[in-house]
Amino acid sequence: MAYVAVTGGQKAIEQADLLTQYYRLKDSNAPIAVNAIEKQLRLLVDRIMSEGGLYAPEHAAVALKQAEGDPSEAAFLIRAYRSTLPRNHYSQVIEPAGMRIIRRISSSFRDIPGGQLLGPTYDYTHRMLKFSLRGEDERAIEEFVDTYLRDADPEAQSVANDRAVEKPAGENNHEASELLRENNPAAGETNRENDRAALESTQENGPQTGAPLTFVKVADLLREQGLMGRTERKEIEPYDITREKLTFPAPRSARLQTLTRGETGAMTALAYSSMRGYGAVHPTIGELRVGYAPVYVPYPGGDGGADDDALYIGEVMLTEVESINSFTQNQAGKIEFLLGYGLCFGQNELKAIAMSILERSLETTGPAPAQDEEFVLLHIDSVESNGFVSHLKLPHYITFQSSLDRIRDTQARTAQPKEEQKKEAAPDETQLQPARV
Repeated sequence: MAYVAVTGGQKAIEQADLLTQYYRLKDSNAPIAVNAIEKQLRLLVDRIMSEGGLYAPEHAAVALKQAEGDPSEAAFLIRAYRSTLPRNHYSQVIEPAGMRIIRRISSSFRDIPGGQLLGPTYDYTHRMLKFSLRGEDERAIEEFVDTYLRDADPEAQSVANDRAVEKPAGENNHEASELLRENNPAAGETNRENDRAALESTQENGPQTGAPLTFVKVADLLREQGLMGRTERKEIEPYDITREKLTFPAPRSARLQTLTRGETGAMTALAYSSMRGYGAVHPTIGELRVGYAPVYVPYPGGDGGADDDALYIGEVMLTEVESINSFTQNQAGKIEFLLGYGLCFGQNELKAIAMSILERSLETTGPAPAQDEEFVLLHIDSVESNGFVSHLKLPHYITFQSSLDRIRDTQARTAQPKEEQKKEAAPDETQLQPARV
């Protein structure tokens, strides 16, 4: 991966590592819980999982704590840890169309089947600092969560009322709930978990239903109307960039894998360059969806066929973007829209949009950087790029000494003719001088 082959000065290196830990802890004696990082810095955790190529929220939170919040270092730690894990199973193909939706919007159409589902997002809020967060404590968090759950779902409100503790005389509701938690500490947390589960079930499954809330894809509707070409499903073993060296031209599966592990900032910059005119892609979002997709592995002992029973091993949060690009004429002479595709771990919308732009841009030809497959794929990987740039901090004594010797030798050679020229240009003192009057 990155350049780490440096030896020497072991005692100094060990002390530098201890000093790093000291600087991390010296100004605060309040430990940051890994669970708090995982839950309250969820967008950063999602980014680390995506760039590290490993869906493990707790491990990503540990990496962030260890790296003192440095995203590139945390992604490096996750990528390094991932390389030590055995690969025991290959999951079945995940179909994002069946994901359990928590957010789904389209900027191409106002009215789409199922409607726009804003979900959790900062897109429509004012970018103003909330100084009230400086005083946020456990009690404030509990009160907000409890109030939100009661106000958001009438059914949860009725359930909460049914199990509410009768208020003691002379005490308010908060004191009663505190009394309940003192007698049974797990009761308060259990009630909140039940409220949360009831609300999430209503939001994701719909009221009085047992099926997950799913939606027809906007791209599928365009295909049904003949406005977008249908993609052939080819049973081809996908390229594995974790086990095979990336070569060019790369197959589409290799491009998608490299893009989904790319660094968010680098991909956004390249996608932005394409949108500004240094490329050929400036799309609209046909559909952006965030949700949970189930993961299945073939039943052990089966032959891997489609009819075999599969084992459900969990679910992963995904962000999927299908962008609609300028139209083109297919081989049959029909005019159709082109589709750009982006998919990554967690709620990582900016990266998924950038991925859809770059994926489509790499299908075009031109002189722009965003259209150069090798340029894009080899420069968006955070571990490779950050590792190669940061390795300049490590010893390069021999390399620099060689450059130093060359420049001194060159200066010596170029200085010698100049000295000779000066001697030739100097006046000969033996020549006769004009008479002075």
